[in-house]
Amino acid sequence: MRPFLVLLALAAAQLAAPAARAASRDSLMSGLCDEYWQAHLKASPSEATTLGDRRYDTLLEDASPAAIAAREEELRHQKARAEAVKPESLSPGWQLNRSLLLESIEASLTRVRCHFEEWSVDPRSGPQVDFFNLASNTPLRSVAEGRDFVRRCQAMGPAVDQVIANLGTGLKAGKAANAEQVAAVIEELDGTLKQPAGEWELLAPVKEPHENWSAAEQKEILDGTAAAARDILKPAFERYRAFLATRVLPVARPQDKAGLSNIPGGLENYQRLIRMHTSLDRTPEQLHQLGLEEVARVRKATSELGSKVLGTSDLKQIQDKLRTDPGMHFATAQEVEDKARATLARARAAIPAWFGILPKAPCDVKVMGLYEAPHSTIAYYQPGAPDGSRPGHYMINTYKPETRPRYEAEALAFHESIPGHHLQLAIAQELTGLPEFRKQEGTTAFVEGWGLYCERLADEMGLYSGDLDRMGMLSFDAWRACRLVVDTGIHAKGWSRQQAIDYMKENTLLAENNIVNEVDRYIADPGQALAYKCGQLELLRLKAEAREKLGARFKNSDFHDAVLRNGAVTLGVLGEQVEAYIAAESASAR
Repeated sequence: MRPFLVLLALAAAQLAAPAARAASRDSLMSGLCDEYWQAHLKASPSEATTLGDRRYDTLLEDASPAAIAAREEELRHQKARAEAVKPESLSPGWQLNRSLLLESIEASLTRVRCHFEEWSVDPRSGPQVDFFNLASNTPLRSVAEGRDFVRRCQAMGPAVDQVIANLGTGLKAGKAANAEQVAAVIEELDGTLKQPAGEWELLAPVKEPHENWSAAEQKEILDGTAAAARDILKPAFERYRAFLATRVLPVARPQDKAGLSNIPGGLENYQRLIRMHTSLDRTPEQLHQLGLEEVARVRKATSELGSKVLGTSDLKQIQDKLRTDPGMHFATAQEVEDKARATLARARAAIPAWFGILPKAPCDVKVMGLYEAPHSTIAYYQPGAPDGSRPGHYMINTYKPETRPRYEAEALAFHESIPGHHLQLAIAQELTGLPEFRKQEGTTAFVEGWGLYCERLADEMGLYSGDLDRMGMLSFDAWRACRLVVDTGIHAKGWSRQQAIDYMKENTLLAENNIVNEVDRYIADPGQALAYKCGQLELLRLKAEAREKLGARFKNSDFHDAVLRNGAVTLGVLGEQVEAYIAAESASAR
């Protein structure tokens, strides 16, 4: 080869080497991301089924101390390996994936280290609710899947015994559940145990018509599920109920010791949970103060709108009118459902003008079962399966419809369905070119901040029917502002349960039964309630910045696409994404 050709070849090789090394490191990081996600699904078989991954359909989560310790060690190992990959060795996209992978691993470690299994008794989750919800999320498309479901039902009894054993361990360590939560779970178990096991929601997917099952196969699977419910799960629920009533309730934390600070290591764990849910390094005191400021702001706005809608600016009079007037509340469960469906349909028709990226997955309304409704929130969103086998569901609570305010129904739908959780989560699931964990997981402050942001966005979109429904929007804004005050008050400042209830009664328009359920939710799930306002305020700040810098070039659809096109990232990364969008739009105008 001629000398100059040799030099050219050497130069080309030198130029190619860094690119090859970067591609190799990207590939390594891709493998770590996949390894993390596969390990997560294996450790969370119920979630895997809900997401349409049917490999673990015979299993339930292993909550034994050995399995929990092994999971913690696995996560630590994954974290060390991800940290060992230097970010400068990766391409920009994989630098971001590395950063978010470490956030996800740290969030998983936080959940493990807080040892909720040793002290948390929650009427919104736990086996008495989760097993029945899992049944409704398990389509049985073949005889093999039906038989797998029978085996999973047979595993439910041992899973309940793990719950009992873990709570016993917690009691020995001085960790006690909250008394109101324990009493509510006992009430749920009593309601379930009064029913014949053959009528439980657990059997619903088996009882449905299955054209591809023979009569003998249908009978085999139905008999197997019924036997598991009657002979395995029902006795386990009876053991659980007895354990809660005789061992846990007598030593449960009373109302004046509701918070995490009353559990050994609680304050340290609360700070971890703040970081996990908000992605921010904030202290409880900082968040408490932010909440007080937001409550004051929303009170002022509510007084101004109340003067227009109800003829009074006095917040107490506004509250009394909205809470006590039967005309302000639904009369029947069907009315609650009809309003939810009509609001969802109106929002669905409006979103093409406000969003560039739209999900393919549909969203439907679904009524909560009575096994969870009495102690559940007013609504929640249940993501669909990524494979399209199940749509997203806007889960509504129609229990005691006379306590469900009409004026809050629209804000609730916009938060939980469209343009709120369904739009964001379904878009994330359908993104391409991202590691799977980024499509399915994400920072709570992003997810819940988006939902709260959409309540106000719906007003900008002209979706509210009138000023009374806008009063519901302000009610919900006050509710989330109060969460900052109440959650930190309970878990870091020594507030009692009643003190939290009284504060929310004074500063929101929520019905009292909803306030009680909400406060109990914050007690059972520390830190989660802080995410809503943190995320909403950051989204509003970024939108205002984009509007100011881009002027006439600002488009809501472009801003929303910039926010949603990378999944539920941390608030820091969200800021970087929006800054990049602003920079790109500004450059194109030159």
